[in-house]
Order: sequence, then C-alpha cells, then structure tokens
Amino acid sequence: MDDRTSARRSAGGARSPEALLGPAEYRSLGEFRRAIREFLAFSEEGAREQGLTSQQHQALLAIKSHAGSEPMTIGELAASLLIKNHSAVGLVARLVERDLVTRRESDVDRRRVVIELRPRGEQALETISIRNLGQLNRTAEILAGILDTVRRLEQSGAWSD
Repeated sequence: MDDRTSARRSAGGARSPEALLGPAEYRSLGEFRRAIREFLAFSEEGAREQGLTSQQHQALLAIKSHAGSEPMTIGELAASLLIKNHSAVGLVARLVERDLVTRRESDVDRRRVVIELRPRGEQALETISIRNLGQLNRTAEILAGILDTVRRLEQSGAWSD
C-alpha cells in the first residue's frame, strides 16, 4: 500500500477526491479540454471567414440570444462578454460602422442605449452558428462522456454545493 492509499484509508474511511478519479476520468477531462479548444479555434476561423473578430462574433451571439423584454443594453453586453463598459462601447461602435448592429436610446429609459442586430449581422451570425453547431455535433460523443463522468461523481457525493 502506497503513502497516498494509506493516507486516504486513515482519514476515517472517507474517500478523497483523488480516489474518485481514475485514468478514465482524467482522459475524459483531457478530451473535453481539447474539444473546447478545438471548438474555439473552429469558431474563431468561422468568424474570420465572415470578416469578424472572435469578439465581434461573440457580441452578435450575445445580442441575438438576449432574453430580456427589450433589446440588450451596452451594459448588458459588457456583462455578458465579461468586458468593461467602455470596451463594449468601442466594440458596438465598430459593429455599427460595419452595419452589423444598430444603437439607439431605449424606449423605456432614454439614459440607456440598446443594441439590435441588422440584417447583415443576422446573416453573418447565422452562417457562423450553423457551422459551429455542425462542429458541436461532431464532438457530441466527447461531451456526452464528460457529462456521464460529472453525473457519476455528483451521485457519489464527490462534491457538494
């Protein structure tokens, strides 16, 4: 019995997180990490093919997927992209220049600026999104494997919230 096994057994019978993770779980995590990196690279290439930066694509997606009762504000975009408000202002200005989004005062609160996709932005986003969904479909098996691992660990009580 090695030192790690001895230490785990002497801890009152409680299993350490290490005891729950074997080669298959680490392989699953490694495959998932690689799939994420491949997807991001794939998505960035799709954005470039549409003449967009990755951040511009992410902004279009955030605007389109916004679930609020009125269009997304610049502040909400900043929060969604995890960027500073002034960075979102610049990003939106570049998207407006390219006729991908419109920017206007909110009908509800004139102090707020809302942003909406223009037809050109809708088309670019749809082209990239269709391509990205195809890539995700190709990695579905890896995603299913990592979800199985997470569910098994959750059922074992490996962690608590």
